Amino acid sequence: MSVGDRDYKQIVREAIDSIGEDVQLKFDTKDPNIVYLHEATKCLRRSFYDRTEPLETEQTQFNKVLGGLFRKMKSQSTIGKYEMDSGLALKGQVDMIKDDVVLIFRSVNRYPENPLPADILYVNACMWMFDKIEGVVVYITPDGKEESFVTNRNQKMFEEVIRRTKVFHDLIERRNTDPKAKPPIIEPSIDCLDCQYYERCYIRKKEGKQITISSLFGKFGKEDTV
Repeated sequence: MSVGDRDYKQIVREAIDSIGEDVQLKFDTKDPNIVYLHEATKCLRRSFYDRTEPLETEQTQFNKVLGGLFRKMKSQSTIGKYEMDSGLALKGQVDMIKDDVVLIFRSVNRYPENPLPADILYVNACMWMFDKIEGVVVYITPDGKEESFVTNRNQKMFEEVIRRTKVFHDLIERRNTDPKAKPPIIEPSIDCLDCQYYERCYIRKKEGKQITISSLFGKFGKEDTV
């Protein structure tokens, strides 16, 4: 919509972008020695393609506003860093720290029965980065309702994130020297259905004639009828 020379839709889009990006962690995807927490906790193949052969996705306005607003309301520094061997570092961003509790906020269409594994790995790693022992994953629906899951710091889960970080780092370094280097293994999950790289992992196109239950058993049913 525009009135005169003003494009108000563009103004609104830019305003939403500014909310989400003002305090957004800046990613240096060219440096293999910095791995970001969201890369290590989600599907490594998806993270690999995000770095090497990215396909852009349109983030929802709700996600942009939600993430930006909570990071603006931070009570402590939101960026953490965990140093590893050989100059490798894991870097992450938490949405809020309140009363020594790490909080991350996620937008969902409906509440999950249990916290998503990637979110638990993420909030647990944040607890180690910020030296906290309690964390909360908060799921918020577009109508403003929320559901929270509380967890305590767990060393084995953090060690798993460290392992995944090292694997991801090695694969990225290998791709930098060999363009034909293989991506990480497929990690099947419900997230695959909405992944922009789905067709790089699975065959989406249907081939051949569609088979129905009636076509398989219909004629037998008629013959067996007395």
